[in-house]
Amino acid sequence: MRTLSSLRVPRALLFRSYSHSIDRPPLAFVFDIDGVLLRGENVLPAAKRALAILNGDNPYRLKLPYLFLTNGGGVGETERCQKLSKQLEFPVSPDQYIQAHTILKKRSSQYADKPVLALGGKLDVVRRVAESYGFHKVYNTLDILRWNPSVWPFHHLSPDEHKSTKVADFSQIRFSAVFVFHDPRNWGLDVQVTCDILLSGGIVGAPRLAPGSPLYRSVELVFCNPDLLWRSDFEQPRLGQGAFKVALLNVHKDLTGSAYPYVQYGKPTKATYDFAEQVLRALLDKDYGFGHSMPRIYMIGDNPASDITGANAAGWASILVKTGVYDPKQGRPSSQPTHEAEDVEEAVQWAIKRELAGR
Repeated sequence: MRTLSSLRVPRALLFRSYSHSIDRPPLAFVFDIDGVLLRGENVLPAAKRALAILNGDNPYRLKLPYLFLTNGGGVGETERCQKLSKQLEFPVSPDQYIQAHTILKKRSSQYADKPVLALGGKLDVVRRVAESYGFHKVYNTLDILRWNPSVWPFHHLSPDEHKSTKVADFSQIRFSAVFVFHDPRNWGLDVQVTCDILLSGGIVGAPRLAPGSPLYRSVELVFCNPDLLWRSDFEQPRLGQGAFKVALLNVHKDLTGSAYPYVQYGKPTKATYDFAEQVLRALLDKDYGFGHSMPRIYMIGDNPASDITGANAAGWASILVKTGVYDPKQGRPSSQPTHEAEDVEEAVQWAIKRELAGR
């Protein structure tokens, strides 16, 4: 069996037999970010080398298409791409970037003029993201706390928080949906307000509805990221939006004795991988024209439960790297990848060699 180190072959060998003239690339890549390209704010050393290969740093100057697919979020795609471009020192376009809540653009027409609660992120940033998607009546829990501080007396708005709020009389507003865009900062406040909305059919402070009421369970609950853990620059993985979901749903179940239905987006859900494939197809159609078949897609990720499970279910090839959540010392991954690699550079090299050998 070849060792992982034996896969680090000279680039000339990787590309030597590949024809310079192509109609459409034979493979494309989809990258997770945290734990694959970055750890916290720090760029992993292999990341820039991997992207250089894909951007034409090879004997044939062949460029291969790629997307970024992350369960992160909390800011707009354009802003995030500007930051990522500076970090990686390669231009990243919003057309290449899908974060956990990007898929909500498809839901904005349904809720364009209906009040919705947006959870997560700092201050009112997520509100502005939602508005950029086409939601016109977006509120957050800081707005509600300003309206009535007794909603959650354990938190007092800071000056910055107070300045960011939108003034409204929430006794007159019936919410149609709760969207958890990004990881909440104040779990207590967000769990309390969300339960108020779900139990009353949409109005904060209204009486709890009885089962069988026309508005019972009428508020749609949507989560954008199922990750229980994520990898930052701390030594051990941190709790993510998936942990908040567990807390919220279990509080609701303890209050009512029943589970609340919800919609889940983010890796590894089929909806998110289907959405990513649509985005990739649009990118390929733009660069190479319509009517071509899709190339083989390689997902490179660090989380077996999200990156690898989702890619396998979508019929993509999957490569699990050892620079993030996955730790081989803890045993075999929960989902088996097509291949394991030490880092993203090795993963890219392996996939290219696999596809181009003998051409």
